[in-house]
Amino acid sequence: MQLCIGIDPSLALLQAWGLPQDANGAGLFAQELLNLAEDAKVMIKPQVAYFEQFGPAGFQVLADLIRDARERGVFVLADAKRTDIGSTSAAYARAWFGPGAPLRANALTATAYMGLGAIMPMIDAAAEDGGQVFVVVRSSNPEGEALQTTGLPAVWETLMTELEVVNQRFGAPVAGAVVGATQAKELHLCNGLAPNVPLLCPGVGAQGADLASLIKLPSDLKARMILPISRGIAKVGPGAGALKVALTGYLGEIC
Repeated sequence: MQLCIGIDPSLALLQAWGLPQDANGAGLFAQELLNLAEDAKVMIKPQVAYFEQFGPAGFQVLADLIRDARERGVFVLADAKRTDIGSTSAAYARAWFGPGAPLRANALTATAYMGLGAIMPMIDAAAEDGGQVFVVVRSSNPEGEALQTTGLPAVWETLMTELEVVNQRFGAPVAGAVVGATQAKELHLCNGLAPNVPLLCPGVGAQGADLASLIKLPSDLKARMILPISRGIAKVGPGAGALKVALTGYLGEIC
């Protein structure tokens, strides 16, 4: 398992940290967590919505964060959940991948419920840039269950096997899947459905996933799991010392 620090400058967290509830506050919040990630040599997952809420200034803070992180050698997984079709999907790809991309990340989250083919321009661009796209397959939110589990095989299972085919075609784990850490049964099925698809598994902490149970999963499954922790770490801040203690606690549990 790999740990990932979620950078989620929500209004509530900015207030709790005593920071202004604006783009400047988001930038200060993000920099402290980036420093923590660099020191611990773990990746970051900025939630794009929490920067987007501040408009152009927020997007500038996000762009600066991504550039700064990559210059420091910190892997950036941008949680944007983009989706569209054709030329618009290609436009998203140009925003996030490639040397000229204004928000050039190492990886991006996307949704494929318009069909996986609709977001292939993003996956193609990621492959060319040495990046990854993590596609929402079986999310941790209860609202997604009816859609994702419809059919035989279930929609989520079909999508997972399609991602496996994509990775076999590229010969690399370009396409990843978002599978909630709360979905224990589905996680167990992932080995058979898609053994070459990396897994982003949100839900530890506030959403109710039990880290102790995840540790008991098969070792080959755990080896490709990324666990993002956001509120579980940020809630103790600000302060580098307190944040480091919180992160060390999580790292100690999964090692």
